[in-house]
Amino acid sequence: MKINVNTISNEGLKREALYDKDWLIELLPARDRAPFEIDTVSITCSASKVGRTVSMSLTIVTNLYLECCRCLKEFILPVSSEFTYTLLPAEIMPRTEELELTGDDLVFGYYTDDTIDVDPLIFEQIVLQIPVKPLCSESCRGLCPRCGIDRNIESCDHENEDERKSPFAILKNLHIDTGKKTKRG
Repeated sequence: MKINVNTISNEGLKREALYDKDWLIELLPARDRAPFEIDTVSITCSASKVGRTVSMSLTIVTNLYLECCRCLKEFILPVSSEFTYTLLPAEIMPRTEELELTGDDLVFGYYTDDTIDVDPLIFEQIVLQIPVKPLCSESCRGLCPRCGIDRNIESCDHENEDERKSPFAILKNLHIDTGKKTKRG
């Protein structure tokens, strides 16, 4: 989705779009592959401008297909994200070699030639919704490191065996007295 800044009227601009799963493939360079799959993406975009400064609100609704980092099964992560950006003409962008970003800088962007390409902003927000360690559920027990069975479905004797072999297993029975004692002199 591209928006020409000159088409944003005083009342603002509102656009809606549906992207199919191939949108992500087209957005990435040919050699790259996303670490997830995506369902249809529903986008609602509202834009307004004051002078050449554009305020944009976007709502994204989709499902991501991720792999659980514990049991390696695919699961669906629903995504519903709302965010806003303030976009300025690129010619007023600071021209420094190194620029330290603050939290406030993350909602600012720049556009060139009076055109705003919204797709990279949408992609960025989708990627930000992916957890560092995707889990199908918080209670996922994962795979046994010895025999590889899914501990969510079956159990094996290796779980207790691994616990006994651990050099830290003795700490399980350690009790620490938390009563405070003071020294009087």
